[in-house]
Amino acid sequence: METPIISARGLRKVFPGQGGTEVVAVADLTMDVEPGTLTAFLGPNGAGKSTSLRMLTTLLDPTAGTATVCGHDITTEQAAVRARIGYIGQKNGAAQYQRVRDELLSQGAMYGLDCAEARRRTDELIEALDLGEVASRKTITLSGGQRRRADIALGLMPHPRLLFLDEPSTGLDPQSRANLWEHILRMRDRHEMTLFLTTHYLDEADQFAERVMVVDQGRVIADDTAAHLKATLAGDRISVTVDGGAEPAATIVRRAAAESGATTPDPQVSAEGAQTRLVVAANAGEHVLPRLIRELDAAGATVVTADLDQPTLDDVFLTLTGRSLREENEAAQNPAPETASTGAAR
Repeated sequence: METPIISARGLRKVFPGQGGTEVVAVADLTMDVEPGTLTAFLGPNGAGKSTSLRMLTTLLDPTAGTATVCGHDITTEQAAVRARIGYIGQKNGAAQYQRVRDELLSQGAMYGLDCAEARRRTDELIEALDLGEVASRKTITLSGGQRRRADIALGLMPHPRLLFLDEPSTGLDPQSRANLWEHILRMRDRHEMTLFLTTHYLDEADQFAERVMVVDQGRVIADDTAAHLKATLAGDRISVTVDGGAEPAATIVRRAAAESGATTPDPQVSAEGAQTRLVVAANAGEHVLPRLIRELDAAGATVVTADLDQPTLDDVFLTLTGRSLREENEAAQNPAPETASTGAAR
């Protein structure tokens, strides 16, 4: 087994609060990330995601715990860590009045590249990230998608083994998001990088990440593939409407759900006029539903409607925490008028 490219044990960050109190931003971060993976680090606002990234990238010193990144300790070998990683923060990293090409050349100089290597690397990144038409423009004149591509170019300038991305596509329209992800994935394949990202867009984590970590209150509470998390923690949702009463339909639905391995096979039953609607969780619902319809039909229960809803990562988070990650993120990005006007803290 390969040595983890990120390894953290009991990582903790505490900030001073008002009146001598303490604010625990990260309580106990313990994890290992294998080289070559694309890992999504999910959680609500205030869960400690950005603070965790800032510790792992040596921008913040931990209060307690240990971690190595690219084989180097984040507190005693900070220069070695920084030489091997790229970091794309939530804010734009390029100077507003600097031209894109000049900013990349400056970044190369800061990483110790000689002039010829910095020019070669700059040209390569400008071409790879489709920045040729804007390379001579000041970054303040770029669109949101262009600026994020410029940020990614800055993060890739040192040819990192590991790239941290903190909400790379937030604020972009769907077309710009898709375009940005096309560039990110192309660069990952070209340079065989490990990617570690936070995102508010659950579809990005579901579609692109080979591994999903869910963090809440400064701790990792789930860690697996998106597919396995959805199957084991949320399950598929089957709903059928039949003519007549609940029995024997409820017995058949309960048995089918139990045989699929569902932990709560008892259906929710509701009357809808002369019809009955039964809703139940089931594993591998795409296989259970056709068999269920056949069994109901054989028992004389006429199936009027049948639906299968497959779970999302938000369903996983709701199961784990009792909160909707999607709703929390939408509320954070679109605060109520009174909250926005008074500047009240969330």
